[in-house]
Amino acid sequence: MSSRLRPFAGILLLALGLGACDAFQTAADEGEGAPPPAATPTGDPVEPAGGAPDPSLLWPSWRGPSGNGVGADDANPPTTWSPTENVGWKTPLPGAGHSTPVVWGDRIYVTAAVPDGDPAPPSAGRRPGEHDNHRAVAPHRFVVLAIDRRDGSIVWERTVHEASPHEGGHDTGTYASASPVTDGERVYASFGSAGLFCLDRDGELLWKRDLGDMNTKHGHGEGSGPALAGDTLVVVWDHEGPSFAVGLDKRTGDERWRHERDEPTSWATPLVLEHDGATQVVVAATGRIRAYDPETGDVIWECGGLSNNVVASPVAADGMVFAGSSYETKRLLAIRLDGAKGDITGSKQIAWSTDRRTPYVPSPLLHDGRLYYLAHYQGIITAVDAKTGEPIFGPVRLPEIGSTYASPVAAAGRVYVVGEDGTTVVIETGKPEVIAVNELGESVAASPAIVGDAILIRGAKHLFSLGVPAPDGGD
Repeated sequence: MSSRLRPFAGILLLALGLGACDAFQTAADEGEGAPPPAATPTGDPVEPAGGAPDPSLLWPSWRGPSGNGVGADDANPPTTWSPTENVGWKTPLPGAGHSTPVVWGDRIYVTAAVPDGDPAPPSAGRRPGEHDNHRAVAPHRFVVLAIDRRDGSIVWERTVHEASPHEGGHDTGTYASASPVTDGERVYASFGSAGLFCLDRDGELLWKRDLGDMNTKHGHGEGSGPALAGDTLVVVWDHEGPSFAVGLDKRTGDERWRHERDEPTSWATPLVLEHDGATQVVVAATGRIRAYDPETGDVIWECGGLSNNVVASPVAADGMVFAGSSYETKRLLAIRLDGAKGDITGSKQIAWSTDRRTPYVPSPLLHDGRLYYLAHYQGIITAVDAKTGEPIFGPVRLPEIGSTYASPVAAAGRVYVVGEDGTTVVIETGKPEVIAVNELGESVAASPAIVGDAILIRGAKHLFSLGVPAPDGGD
């Protein structure tokens, strides 16, 4: 989840010790030859009128252009800021949301859910096992905004739907937790049970789809965002009811395929990647991690081994996919894509795995051959060699960060970890050397975005562009 949504934040965490480096298991064959073909996430963006912008000004989905949380090669966000220093601009946002802003050139898109009326009990009533939930739900306006990247001005704001959510949610959650995705010509925004919407660059609604009502586990809310694979928009609908994955024509919203899924509620956003000349859409969930063919919806491969309540989204590069979870049991799997077909559970396709301090809410960060992940949703970071699972550093407790729901990002040889209270710790890549500890002045659950020389952080009330003001140009 982008986010993102913070399910089960009230569950008592088991104490996390800071002992020796994580153990790992390997299934790598002895004397393997050349590395497997690269797995490159792809969204097949469409060039808008006037041509595509500078690649450093693209963050088209919640984990960025690579799908791994990494900025462009020449991105250079700041290392230090405060509520009053190194703030390029600060824009108030209506309502609430844990969705990450997405960027195409000089246009930023963000979603929000705005209360607009008196609260009343949700129509779905109470959910089994719910805790720390709100007992009343106000009518909401579901809003998509376009913001000018250069100065933070709101270009347009569109209310795409008005309704009372059918169920409550966790007290820390929002009704706009799924991050949008853009191809430069259109923006696709999912509000889950409140609908899926496609708008053009001018904010005109092109199409909308109602996929039904979700009944989430413990009534803790929704958070999985859509993913764009070429001309197909993929949506995963895992809940405490008939679950499915669906592929829609991105231009019309027409259904291209639909497959039932034997899965309970999950919150992970699909990852789109290319391997060996073919596109795959990888979805992490409780029963299976599955890779779908975006043209047909057919399952290419599947793998069991994760725990319940999968929230963290997978990452992929250099012929491998990494997926983790940490609810009731802990598991992080490194899956070798070369030769992956059918059910690969327990096979040699599992290059390595670990059951120590694995991620729950924040998704892993994959950068320059290193996999970084946070323990559960705490400010405890581990880095391993992505190919082998060998420890590089950690677990290390980051200073001044307790809980964290935002996923880490990286650029310019630095890793950025944002805590729930808005504290950001900046460390060097490859070693846990703290460069800076920065305060923002408001809480944060959305994952950051990196564009050019700025880092965009969505707080509880504002969208911040941290760094020097953006120059003109970009589209």
